[in-house]
Amino acid sequence: MEFPVKDFSYTIPPMNLISIENLSKTVNDNPLFQNVTMGIDEGEKIGFIGPNGAGKSTLLHILSGLIETDTGNISRNNNLRISMLEQTPVIPEGITIRDFLYRGDTPVIKLIAEYHRCLENYNHTESTVGSGRDLALQELTEQMDKENGWEIENNYLSFLSELKLDNPDQVMDNLSGGMKKKAVLARALASKPTLLILDEPTNHLDIEIIEWLENYLHAANFSFIMVTHDRYFLDSVCTGIMELDKGRIYKYPGNYSTFLERRDIRLSTEQNEQAKIKSILRRELEWLSRGPKARASKDKKRKMRIEDLMDKKSQIEHERTEFSSSNRRLGKKILELKDIEKSYNNKTVISPFTYKFKKGERIGIIGPNGSGKTTFLNIISEQISPDNGKIEKGLNTEFGYYDQLSNHLSEAASRNFTVLEYIQETAEQITLGNGKIASAAKFLEMFNFPSGTHRTLLTKLSGGEKRRLFLIKTLITNPNFLILDEPTNDLDLDTMRRLEDYIISFKGTIIVVSHDRTFLDRTTDFLFIFDGKGEIKGFTGNYSEYHEFIQINQKTDSPKDQAGSPPVKKSKTNFPTVETKRKLTYKENKEFSNLEAEIDKLEEEKTELEASFSIAGIKPEEIKRNHKKYKIVTESIEIKLARWEELAERTG
Repeated sequence: MEFPVKDFSYTIPPMNLISIENLSKTVNDNPLFQNVTMGIDEGEKIGFIGPNGAGKSTLLHILSGLIETDTGNISRNNNLRISMLEQTPVIPEGITIRDFLYRGDTPVIKLIAEYHRCLENYNHTESTVGSGRDLALQELTEQMDKENGWEIENNYLSFLSELKLDNPDQVMDNLSGGMKKKAVLARALASKPTLLILDEPTNHLDIEIIEWLENYLHAANFSFIMVTHDRYFLDSVCTGIMELDKGRIYKYPGNYSTFLERRDIRLSTEQNEQAKIKSILRRELEWLSRGPKARASKDKKRKMRIEDLMDKKSQIEHERTEFSSSNRRLGKKILELKDIEKSYNNKTVISPFTYKFKKGERIGIIGPNGSGKTTFLNIISEQISPDNGKIEKGLNTEFGYYDQLSNHLSEAASRNFTVLEYIQETAEQITLGNGKIASAAKFLEMFNFPSGTHRTLLTKLSGGEKRRLFLIKTLITNPNFLILDEPTNDLDLDTMRRLEDYIISFKGTIIVVSHDRTFLDRTTDFLFIFDGKGEIKGFTGNYSEYHEFIQINQKTDSPKDQAGSPPVKKSKTNFPTVETKRKLTYKENKEFSNLEAEIDKLEEEKTELEASFSIAGIKPEEIKRNHKKYKIVTESIEIKLARWEELAERTG
């Protein structure tokens, strides 16, 4: 007789790295989070999201031990080794990339720095055997052996090489923002942490390096918690999403796509709860509105319950308003570039380049750091002049330039402007896309700047809040040619989605530099590709389509090396140059086939409205209503005809 074999195996639970209990923190009299309880386990790869100014960076600094909590307990594993990439790291003046490693805050990097100080001191002073200097150096050497300090130095140089920082003795003062970010990233990765904390790691990096980091973290065996707005990144590398919303932390298993599904369920539950609260409130308020005699038998607890319900209702409700502003109509000529060129220090940034911009174009710009993308935007927006060539701007073209540095906001902050004053400087009233008028204060409220923040000085805002405010300022100038330089840096996901919706409905011309692949996919249908040597190529399609095109061409044209890994990506020359006529995308073909029927339908409606004006006995209110409708229909016909002509020209 056979007996089944019992399986005595079991799964070892993951080791806990950090536990926090009832944590609370208030900054500038603003409670960021209260009574937060959560843990981070070995192997977890967490994406951390939430609105600008909600306290994400503050919580990361608390986890890393850089700042203290107001209340609550934090327990850290004895073997925990934390490394942090800060959003705005401090880089001392005059320091080289090599020496930047020794300015880190982690214990092991402090050990390496102390060892090198001791070694330098030892080499420059006389010493006798058995002296204190000998013993100190010997002790530090033993600690370096124990903590693998030698390995960390080698790791740092290796990461610098992979990130294409080939000269570690270069002074960092002269580096671009993207190159500085690479050095900070290399230092954070070099110490081989058990927990890596990343605050906006993709900001200022080009897409090639972002994809490198994405692949590295996907294969990593350490844990990390990362604040980022890059939805591709969140979806491909995260095993969990942590959301900070109205002072509470919600933790969801799975990647970003799974989070969206689970969050939708949570919000649906909250909406059901809100409906119940409204029903109870209605009955309670009816009771409260009765005379004193009618409710004399009721006690004070019922009034307290009403107040609690009112508070709860205000916490649950959250108004979502789309970005919307009116925009000027473009003329026939928008912007023409004729053989423009630009060089810096004998390096060609833009070779002779010609392009004629058209109404409704949504152009994305990609290329490595330092390839001239921002220079190009500054030229077309008339911030700087080209060395050669000609720029012809249409009479009705009005630029809205959202630059990467927000220089205009920095100037306003130096003048002690408040949030409201900064917006009122541009407009006291704003015409919305639907024709309605909103005051500057109301417009701010629509975009998550409640009235309580309107008197806040710009200097008191978080980095993300400043960028969001500058974005609002740019949009209310009523542009018809929108120029966006890295618009997603420091913006929260909610603001980015609103901006995407705005761009999709924008009737003018848009050109955007971005490293955010999701943003490019959703907002652009044509690309300018900068190769870093001055050449600009064109590609019809969004970023995913371009990436797929490159992958196919690499497989077809480039044999693998002996190790079996694909070679370094090279610029392709077999896609159409910018100067050639753009073919219609699938989406544009579909639009073109529908436009004629839409125009015919509007023409019929226009004829019917014209006939109504001669009907005897029609009421004045109806005449007024028909005139308003007639104006809307006529404008729609003009817009659709112009679009039809533009697409028809490209089909020919």
